[in-house]
Amino acid sequence: MLVIGIKDKQLQREEQGWIRAPQVSGVILFKRNFASRAQVCELIAQIRAVRSGPLLICVDQEGGPVQRFHDGFTRLPALARIGELHERDPRLAMELAGEHAWLMASEMRAIDIDLSFAPVLDLAVRNVIVGERAFHADPRIVSELGLAYVRNMRLAGMAATIKHFPGHGSVREDTHLEPAIDRRTLDEIRDTDMVPFADAIVAGAEAVMMGHVTYPAVDALPAGYSPTWIRDILRGELGFRGVVISDDISMAAAESAGGIGARIAAHREAGCDIVLVCKPEIVPEALAAVRDMPAHDARPVAMLLGKVAGSCRDLADNPQYARFGARLTALEKVTA
Repeated sequence: MLVIGIKDKQLQREEQGWIRAPQVSGVILFKRNFASRAQVCELIAQIRAVRSGPLLICVDQEGGPVQRFHDGFTRLPALARIGELHERDPRLAMELAGEHAWLMASEMRAIDIDLSFAPVLDLAVRNVIVGERAFHADPRIVSELGLAYVRNMRLAGMAATIKHFPGHGSVREDTHLEPAIDRRTLDEIRDTDMVPFADAIVAGAEAVMMGHVTYPAVDALPAGYSPTWIRDILRGELGFRGVVISDDISMAAAESAGGIGARIAAHREAGCDIVLVCKPEIVPEALAAVRDMPAHDARPVAMLLGKVAGSCRDLADNPQYARFGARLTALEKVTA
C-alpha cells in the first residue's frame, strides 16, 4: 500500500519498524540516501534484511536532472536529448532510447533495485519541472521513443512505470509547490497528452504513476485521487490492468485532499494500488493513518519485483554495457 522514504545513508532503528509494518510495500531512495555504490548496496542489504517477505526498493533514476545515484554509475543524458536527435535521425534516436533504458535498468538491477520510476511520457510543452525529463512535445515522437524504452527496460529485468498520467507537461505550475490546473477538454487531452500512455498500455506497461494535476473539464479532483481518471478512463477506457501508483502525497498539489491520512484514503478510494510517502517526516503520520487497514496486497508488489539480473561485475564484463555507455555519454555532443 505505502512506499516510504527514509532519512539518510544508514537505516535507523525507527525506520526498521516502519519497514516491518504490514501496510508498507516498499522503500524509495533519493540522493540523500546515496554516497557511493558500495554504501548504497549496503543500505539496500540492510533494508532487505528487515523484511522477510517481498519488498519493493525503488528510485527515480531517469537521467538528466533526475538521477539520484551518480558516482559508480553512468551519467545518463536527459530524455530530451534523445527527442532532439529524433528530429534529425529517428532511427538512431530509437536505438539510443532503448540503450538508455537497458543501461539504466541494468545498473539498478545489479544493485538489487527493483524499480526505477521511468519512463516519463509527459509532453515537453511548457512545464518547467517536466522540462528536459520528457522526450519531446510531439505525442507521436514521445510514443515511439517511449515504447522503445519500455521494451528495453524489460530486457534488463525491470518493469516499466509510465508517468505522469494523463499528462503533466501542458501546465506551467510546479506541483511540488502549488496546485496545477489544466482546463482542456477530455477530447483535447486524448488527442495529445494521452497518446503515449495509451500506446504504452497496449504494449503492456506494468505500472502507471498518476499526476497531481486537476482537469476541471473532466473532474474537480486532481487525477491522482480521481475515480473518474483512474477507474473510468485509465482502467475502463484504456483497459489498464497493471499497478496504479500515486505521485508523492507530500507535494503541495496533493494537499486539497486534506491531511496525510485523508490524502492516503483519497488515493486508495480512487483506485491507487500504491501510495508514495517520500518525506520521512510524514511517514509516522502515514503509518498511523493506515494502522487499522489490511496488510498490503501482495499482487501489485509481485508484478513489479525485479527479475533475475547480473552483478555489477557481470555488467562491467559485458561489451554491450561499455558500448551503450559510450554512445549515451556522447549524446550531448551529438545533439549540440
